[in-house]
Amino acid sequence: MSISPQRSTTIDCTELATRIEQGHELNAEEALELLSVDDAEVFRLVAAAGILRRKHFGNTVKVNYLVNLKSGLCPEDCTYCSQRLGSKAEILKYTWLKPEEAVHQAGLGIAGGASRVCMVASGKGPTDRDIDRVAAMIGSLKEEHPQVEVCACIGILKEGQAQRLKAAGADAYNHNLNTAESLYPDICSTHSYAERVSTVEQSKSAGLSPCSGLIVGLGETAEQLVEAIFALRALDADSIPVNFLMPFDGTPLQGTWNLTPLACLRILAVVRMACPDKEIRMAGGREMHLRSLQANALEVANSLFLGDYLTSEGQDAKTDLAMIADAGFVVLGQEDQDPASIARALGEAAAHAARQPEDAGNAGANGCSGSCCSSDASPACGSGSSGCGPAASQPLLRRRGAGTRETPNA
Repeated sequence: MSISPQRSTTIDCTELATRIEQGHELNAEEALELLSVDDAEVFRLVAAAGILRRKHFGNTVKVNYLVNLKSGLCPEDCTYCSQRLGSKAEILKYTWLKPEEAVHQAGLGIAGGASRVCMVASGKGPTDRDIDRVAAMIGSLKEEHPQVEVCACIGILKEGQAQRLKAAGADAYNHNLNTAESLYPDICSTHSYAERVSTVEQSKSAGLSPCSGLIVGLGETAEQLVEAIFALRALDADSIPVNFLMPFDGTPLQGTWNLTPLACLRILAVVRMACPDKEIRMAGGREMHLRSLQANALEVANSLFLGDYLTSEGQDAKTDLAMIADAGFVVLGQEDQDPASIARALGEAAAHAARQPEDAGNAGANGCSGSCCSSDASPACGSGSSGCGPAASQPLLRRRGAGTRETPNA
């Protein structure tokens, strides 16, 4: 992989972090040198970037929770995406959740410590009717949980749509740049990089907090990675999710494994050095790429998604919270509570839910909903650790939570 070729460097990471703390702006030459530090120096780099993380965010970790409002059936051809046009990935496919179900799913994540709910829908972008639908969901969620931030992520926006989401109570809008402009034509042909930038700028103009990030491991060069990071800095995105490619079977990038745990730490550290005061989120794919170094990544990143992602399963929510506690951090908004205690309560609630008798809203501990698998590929229920699909598959496809009758990972 060309993202982090190791070479001998003389850069003093701590001295550089101190200069950044004093107002220096990371430049491309420095960023490239940081990306190429030797494996033996990675933890020194993490410690240096951690100086900036702790200056701006202390020992807090912001917990976010995803609700996939509409899964699959996307007309776009993004090569990395399991929901893309022509994808053969055996993901959950369903149209819009009912508003009450969306609010219910969000509430489960909030109970697990989430201070931001990300409401996501597949597709190029929303129609005006879709905006009405999502606006109603946001309004209902804010009525029940007025303290919680809501981030909408429903694609490329048309003029005036961001303002309508803001008026409904949305706090933020997510639209990732994903990769460098120079690489974008190789990643997607059905929309342009410029459309993505325009959507982020529209959300900012409407008063929504801009959330925009990356997917790393697509085959980008180190120079292209730096190009993408600096583009996010130029956009002044408030929060930057860093996703690590999940190479879904049935997509053009299946079998693409370009990352190592130490490479992921280097990348997170460079994002922090480039954007010292921004929320840096270790997002999709962290479990399979950072692996045992996830807790180390919290020294750089100050944010994560709790539980599952859009179409794949994440680490158990109670394990996430225990990891936060074990690493000496606290959950943002719940600083007076031990995350390990939240994790225990979450585990007890999940165990209680699993013991409840089957009813209209719950298919039972071992059941699968009718939308469990796509119509052309239906693996037997019970064949994997989550209730469906092969246990050895990576990424492990989501078979619980939104769009199913299964208890979510929250």
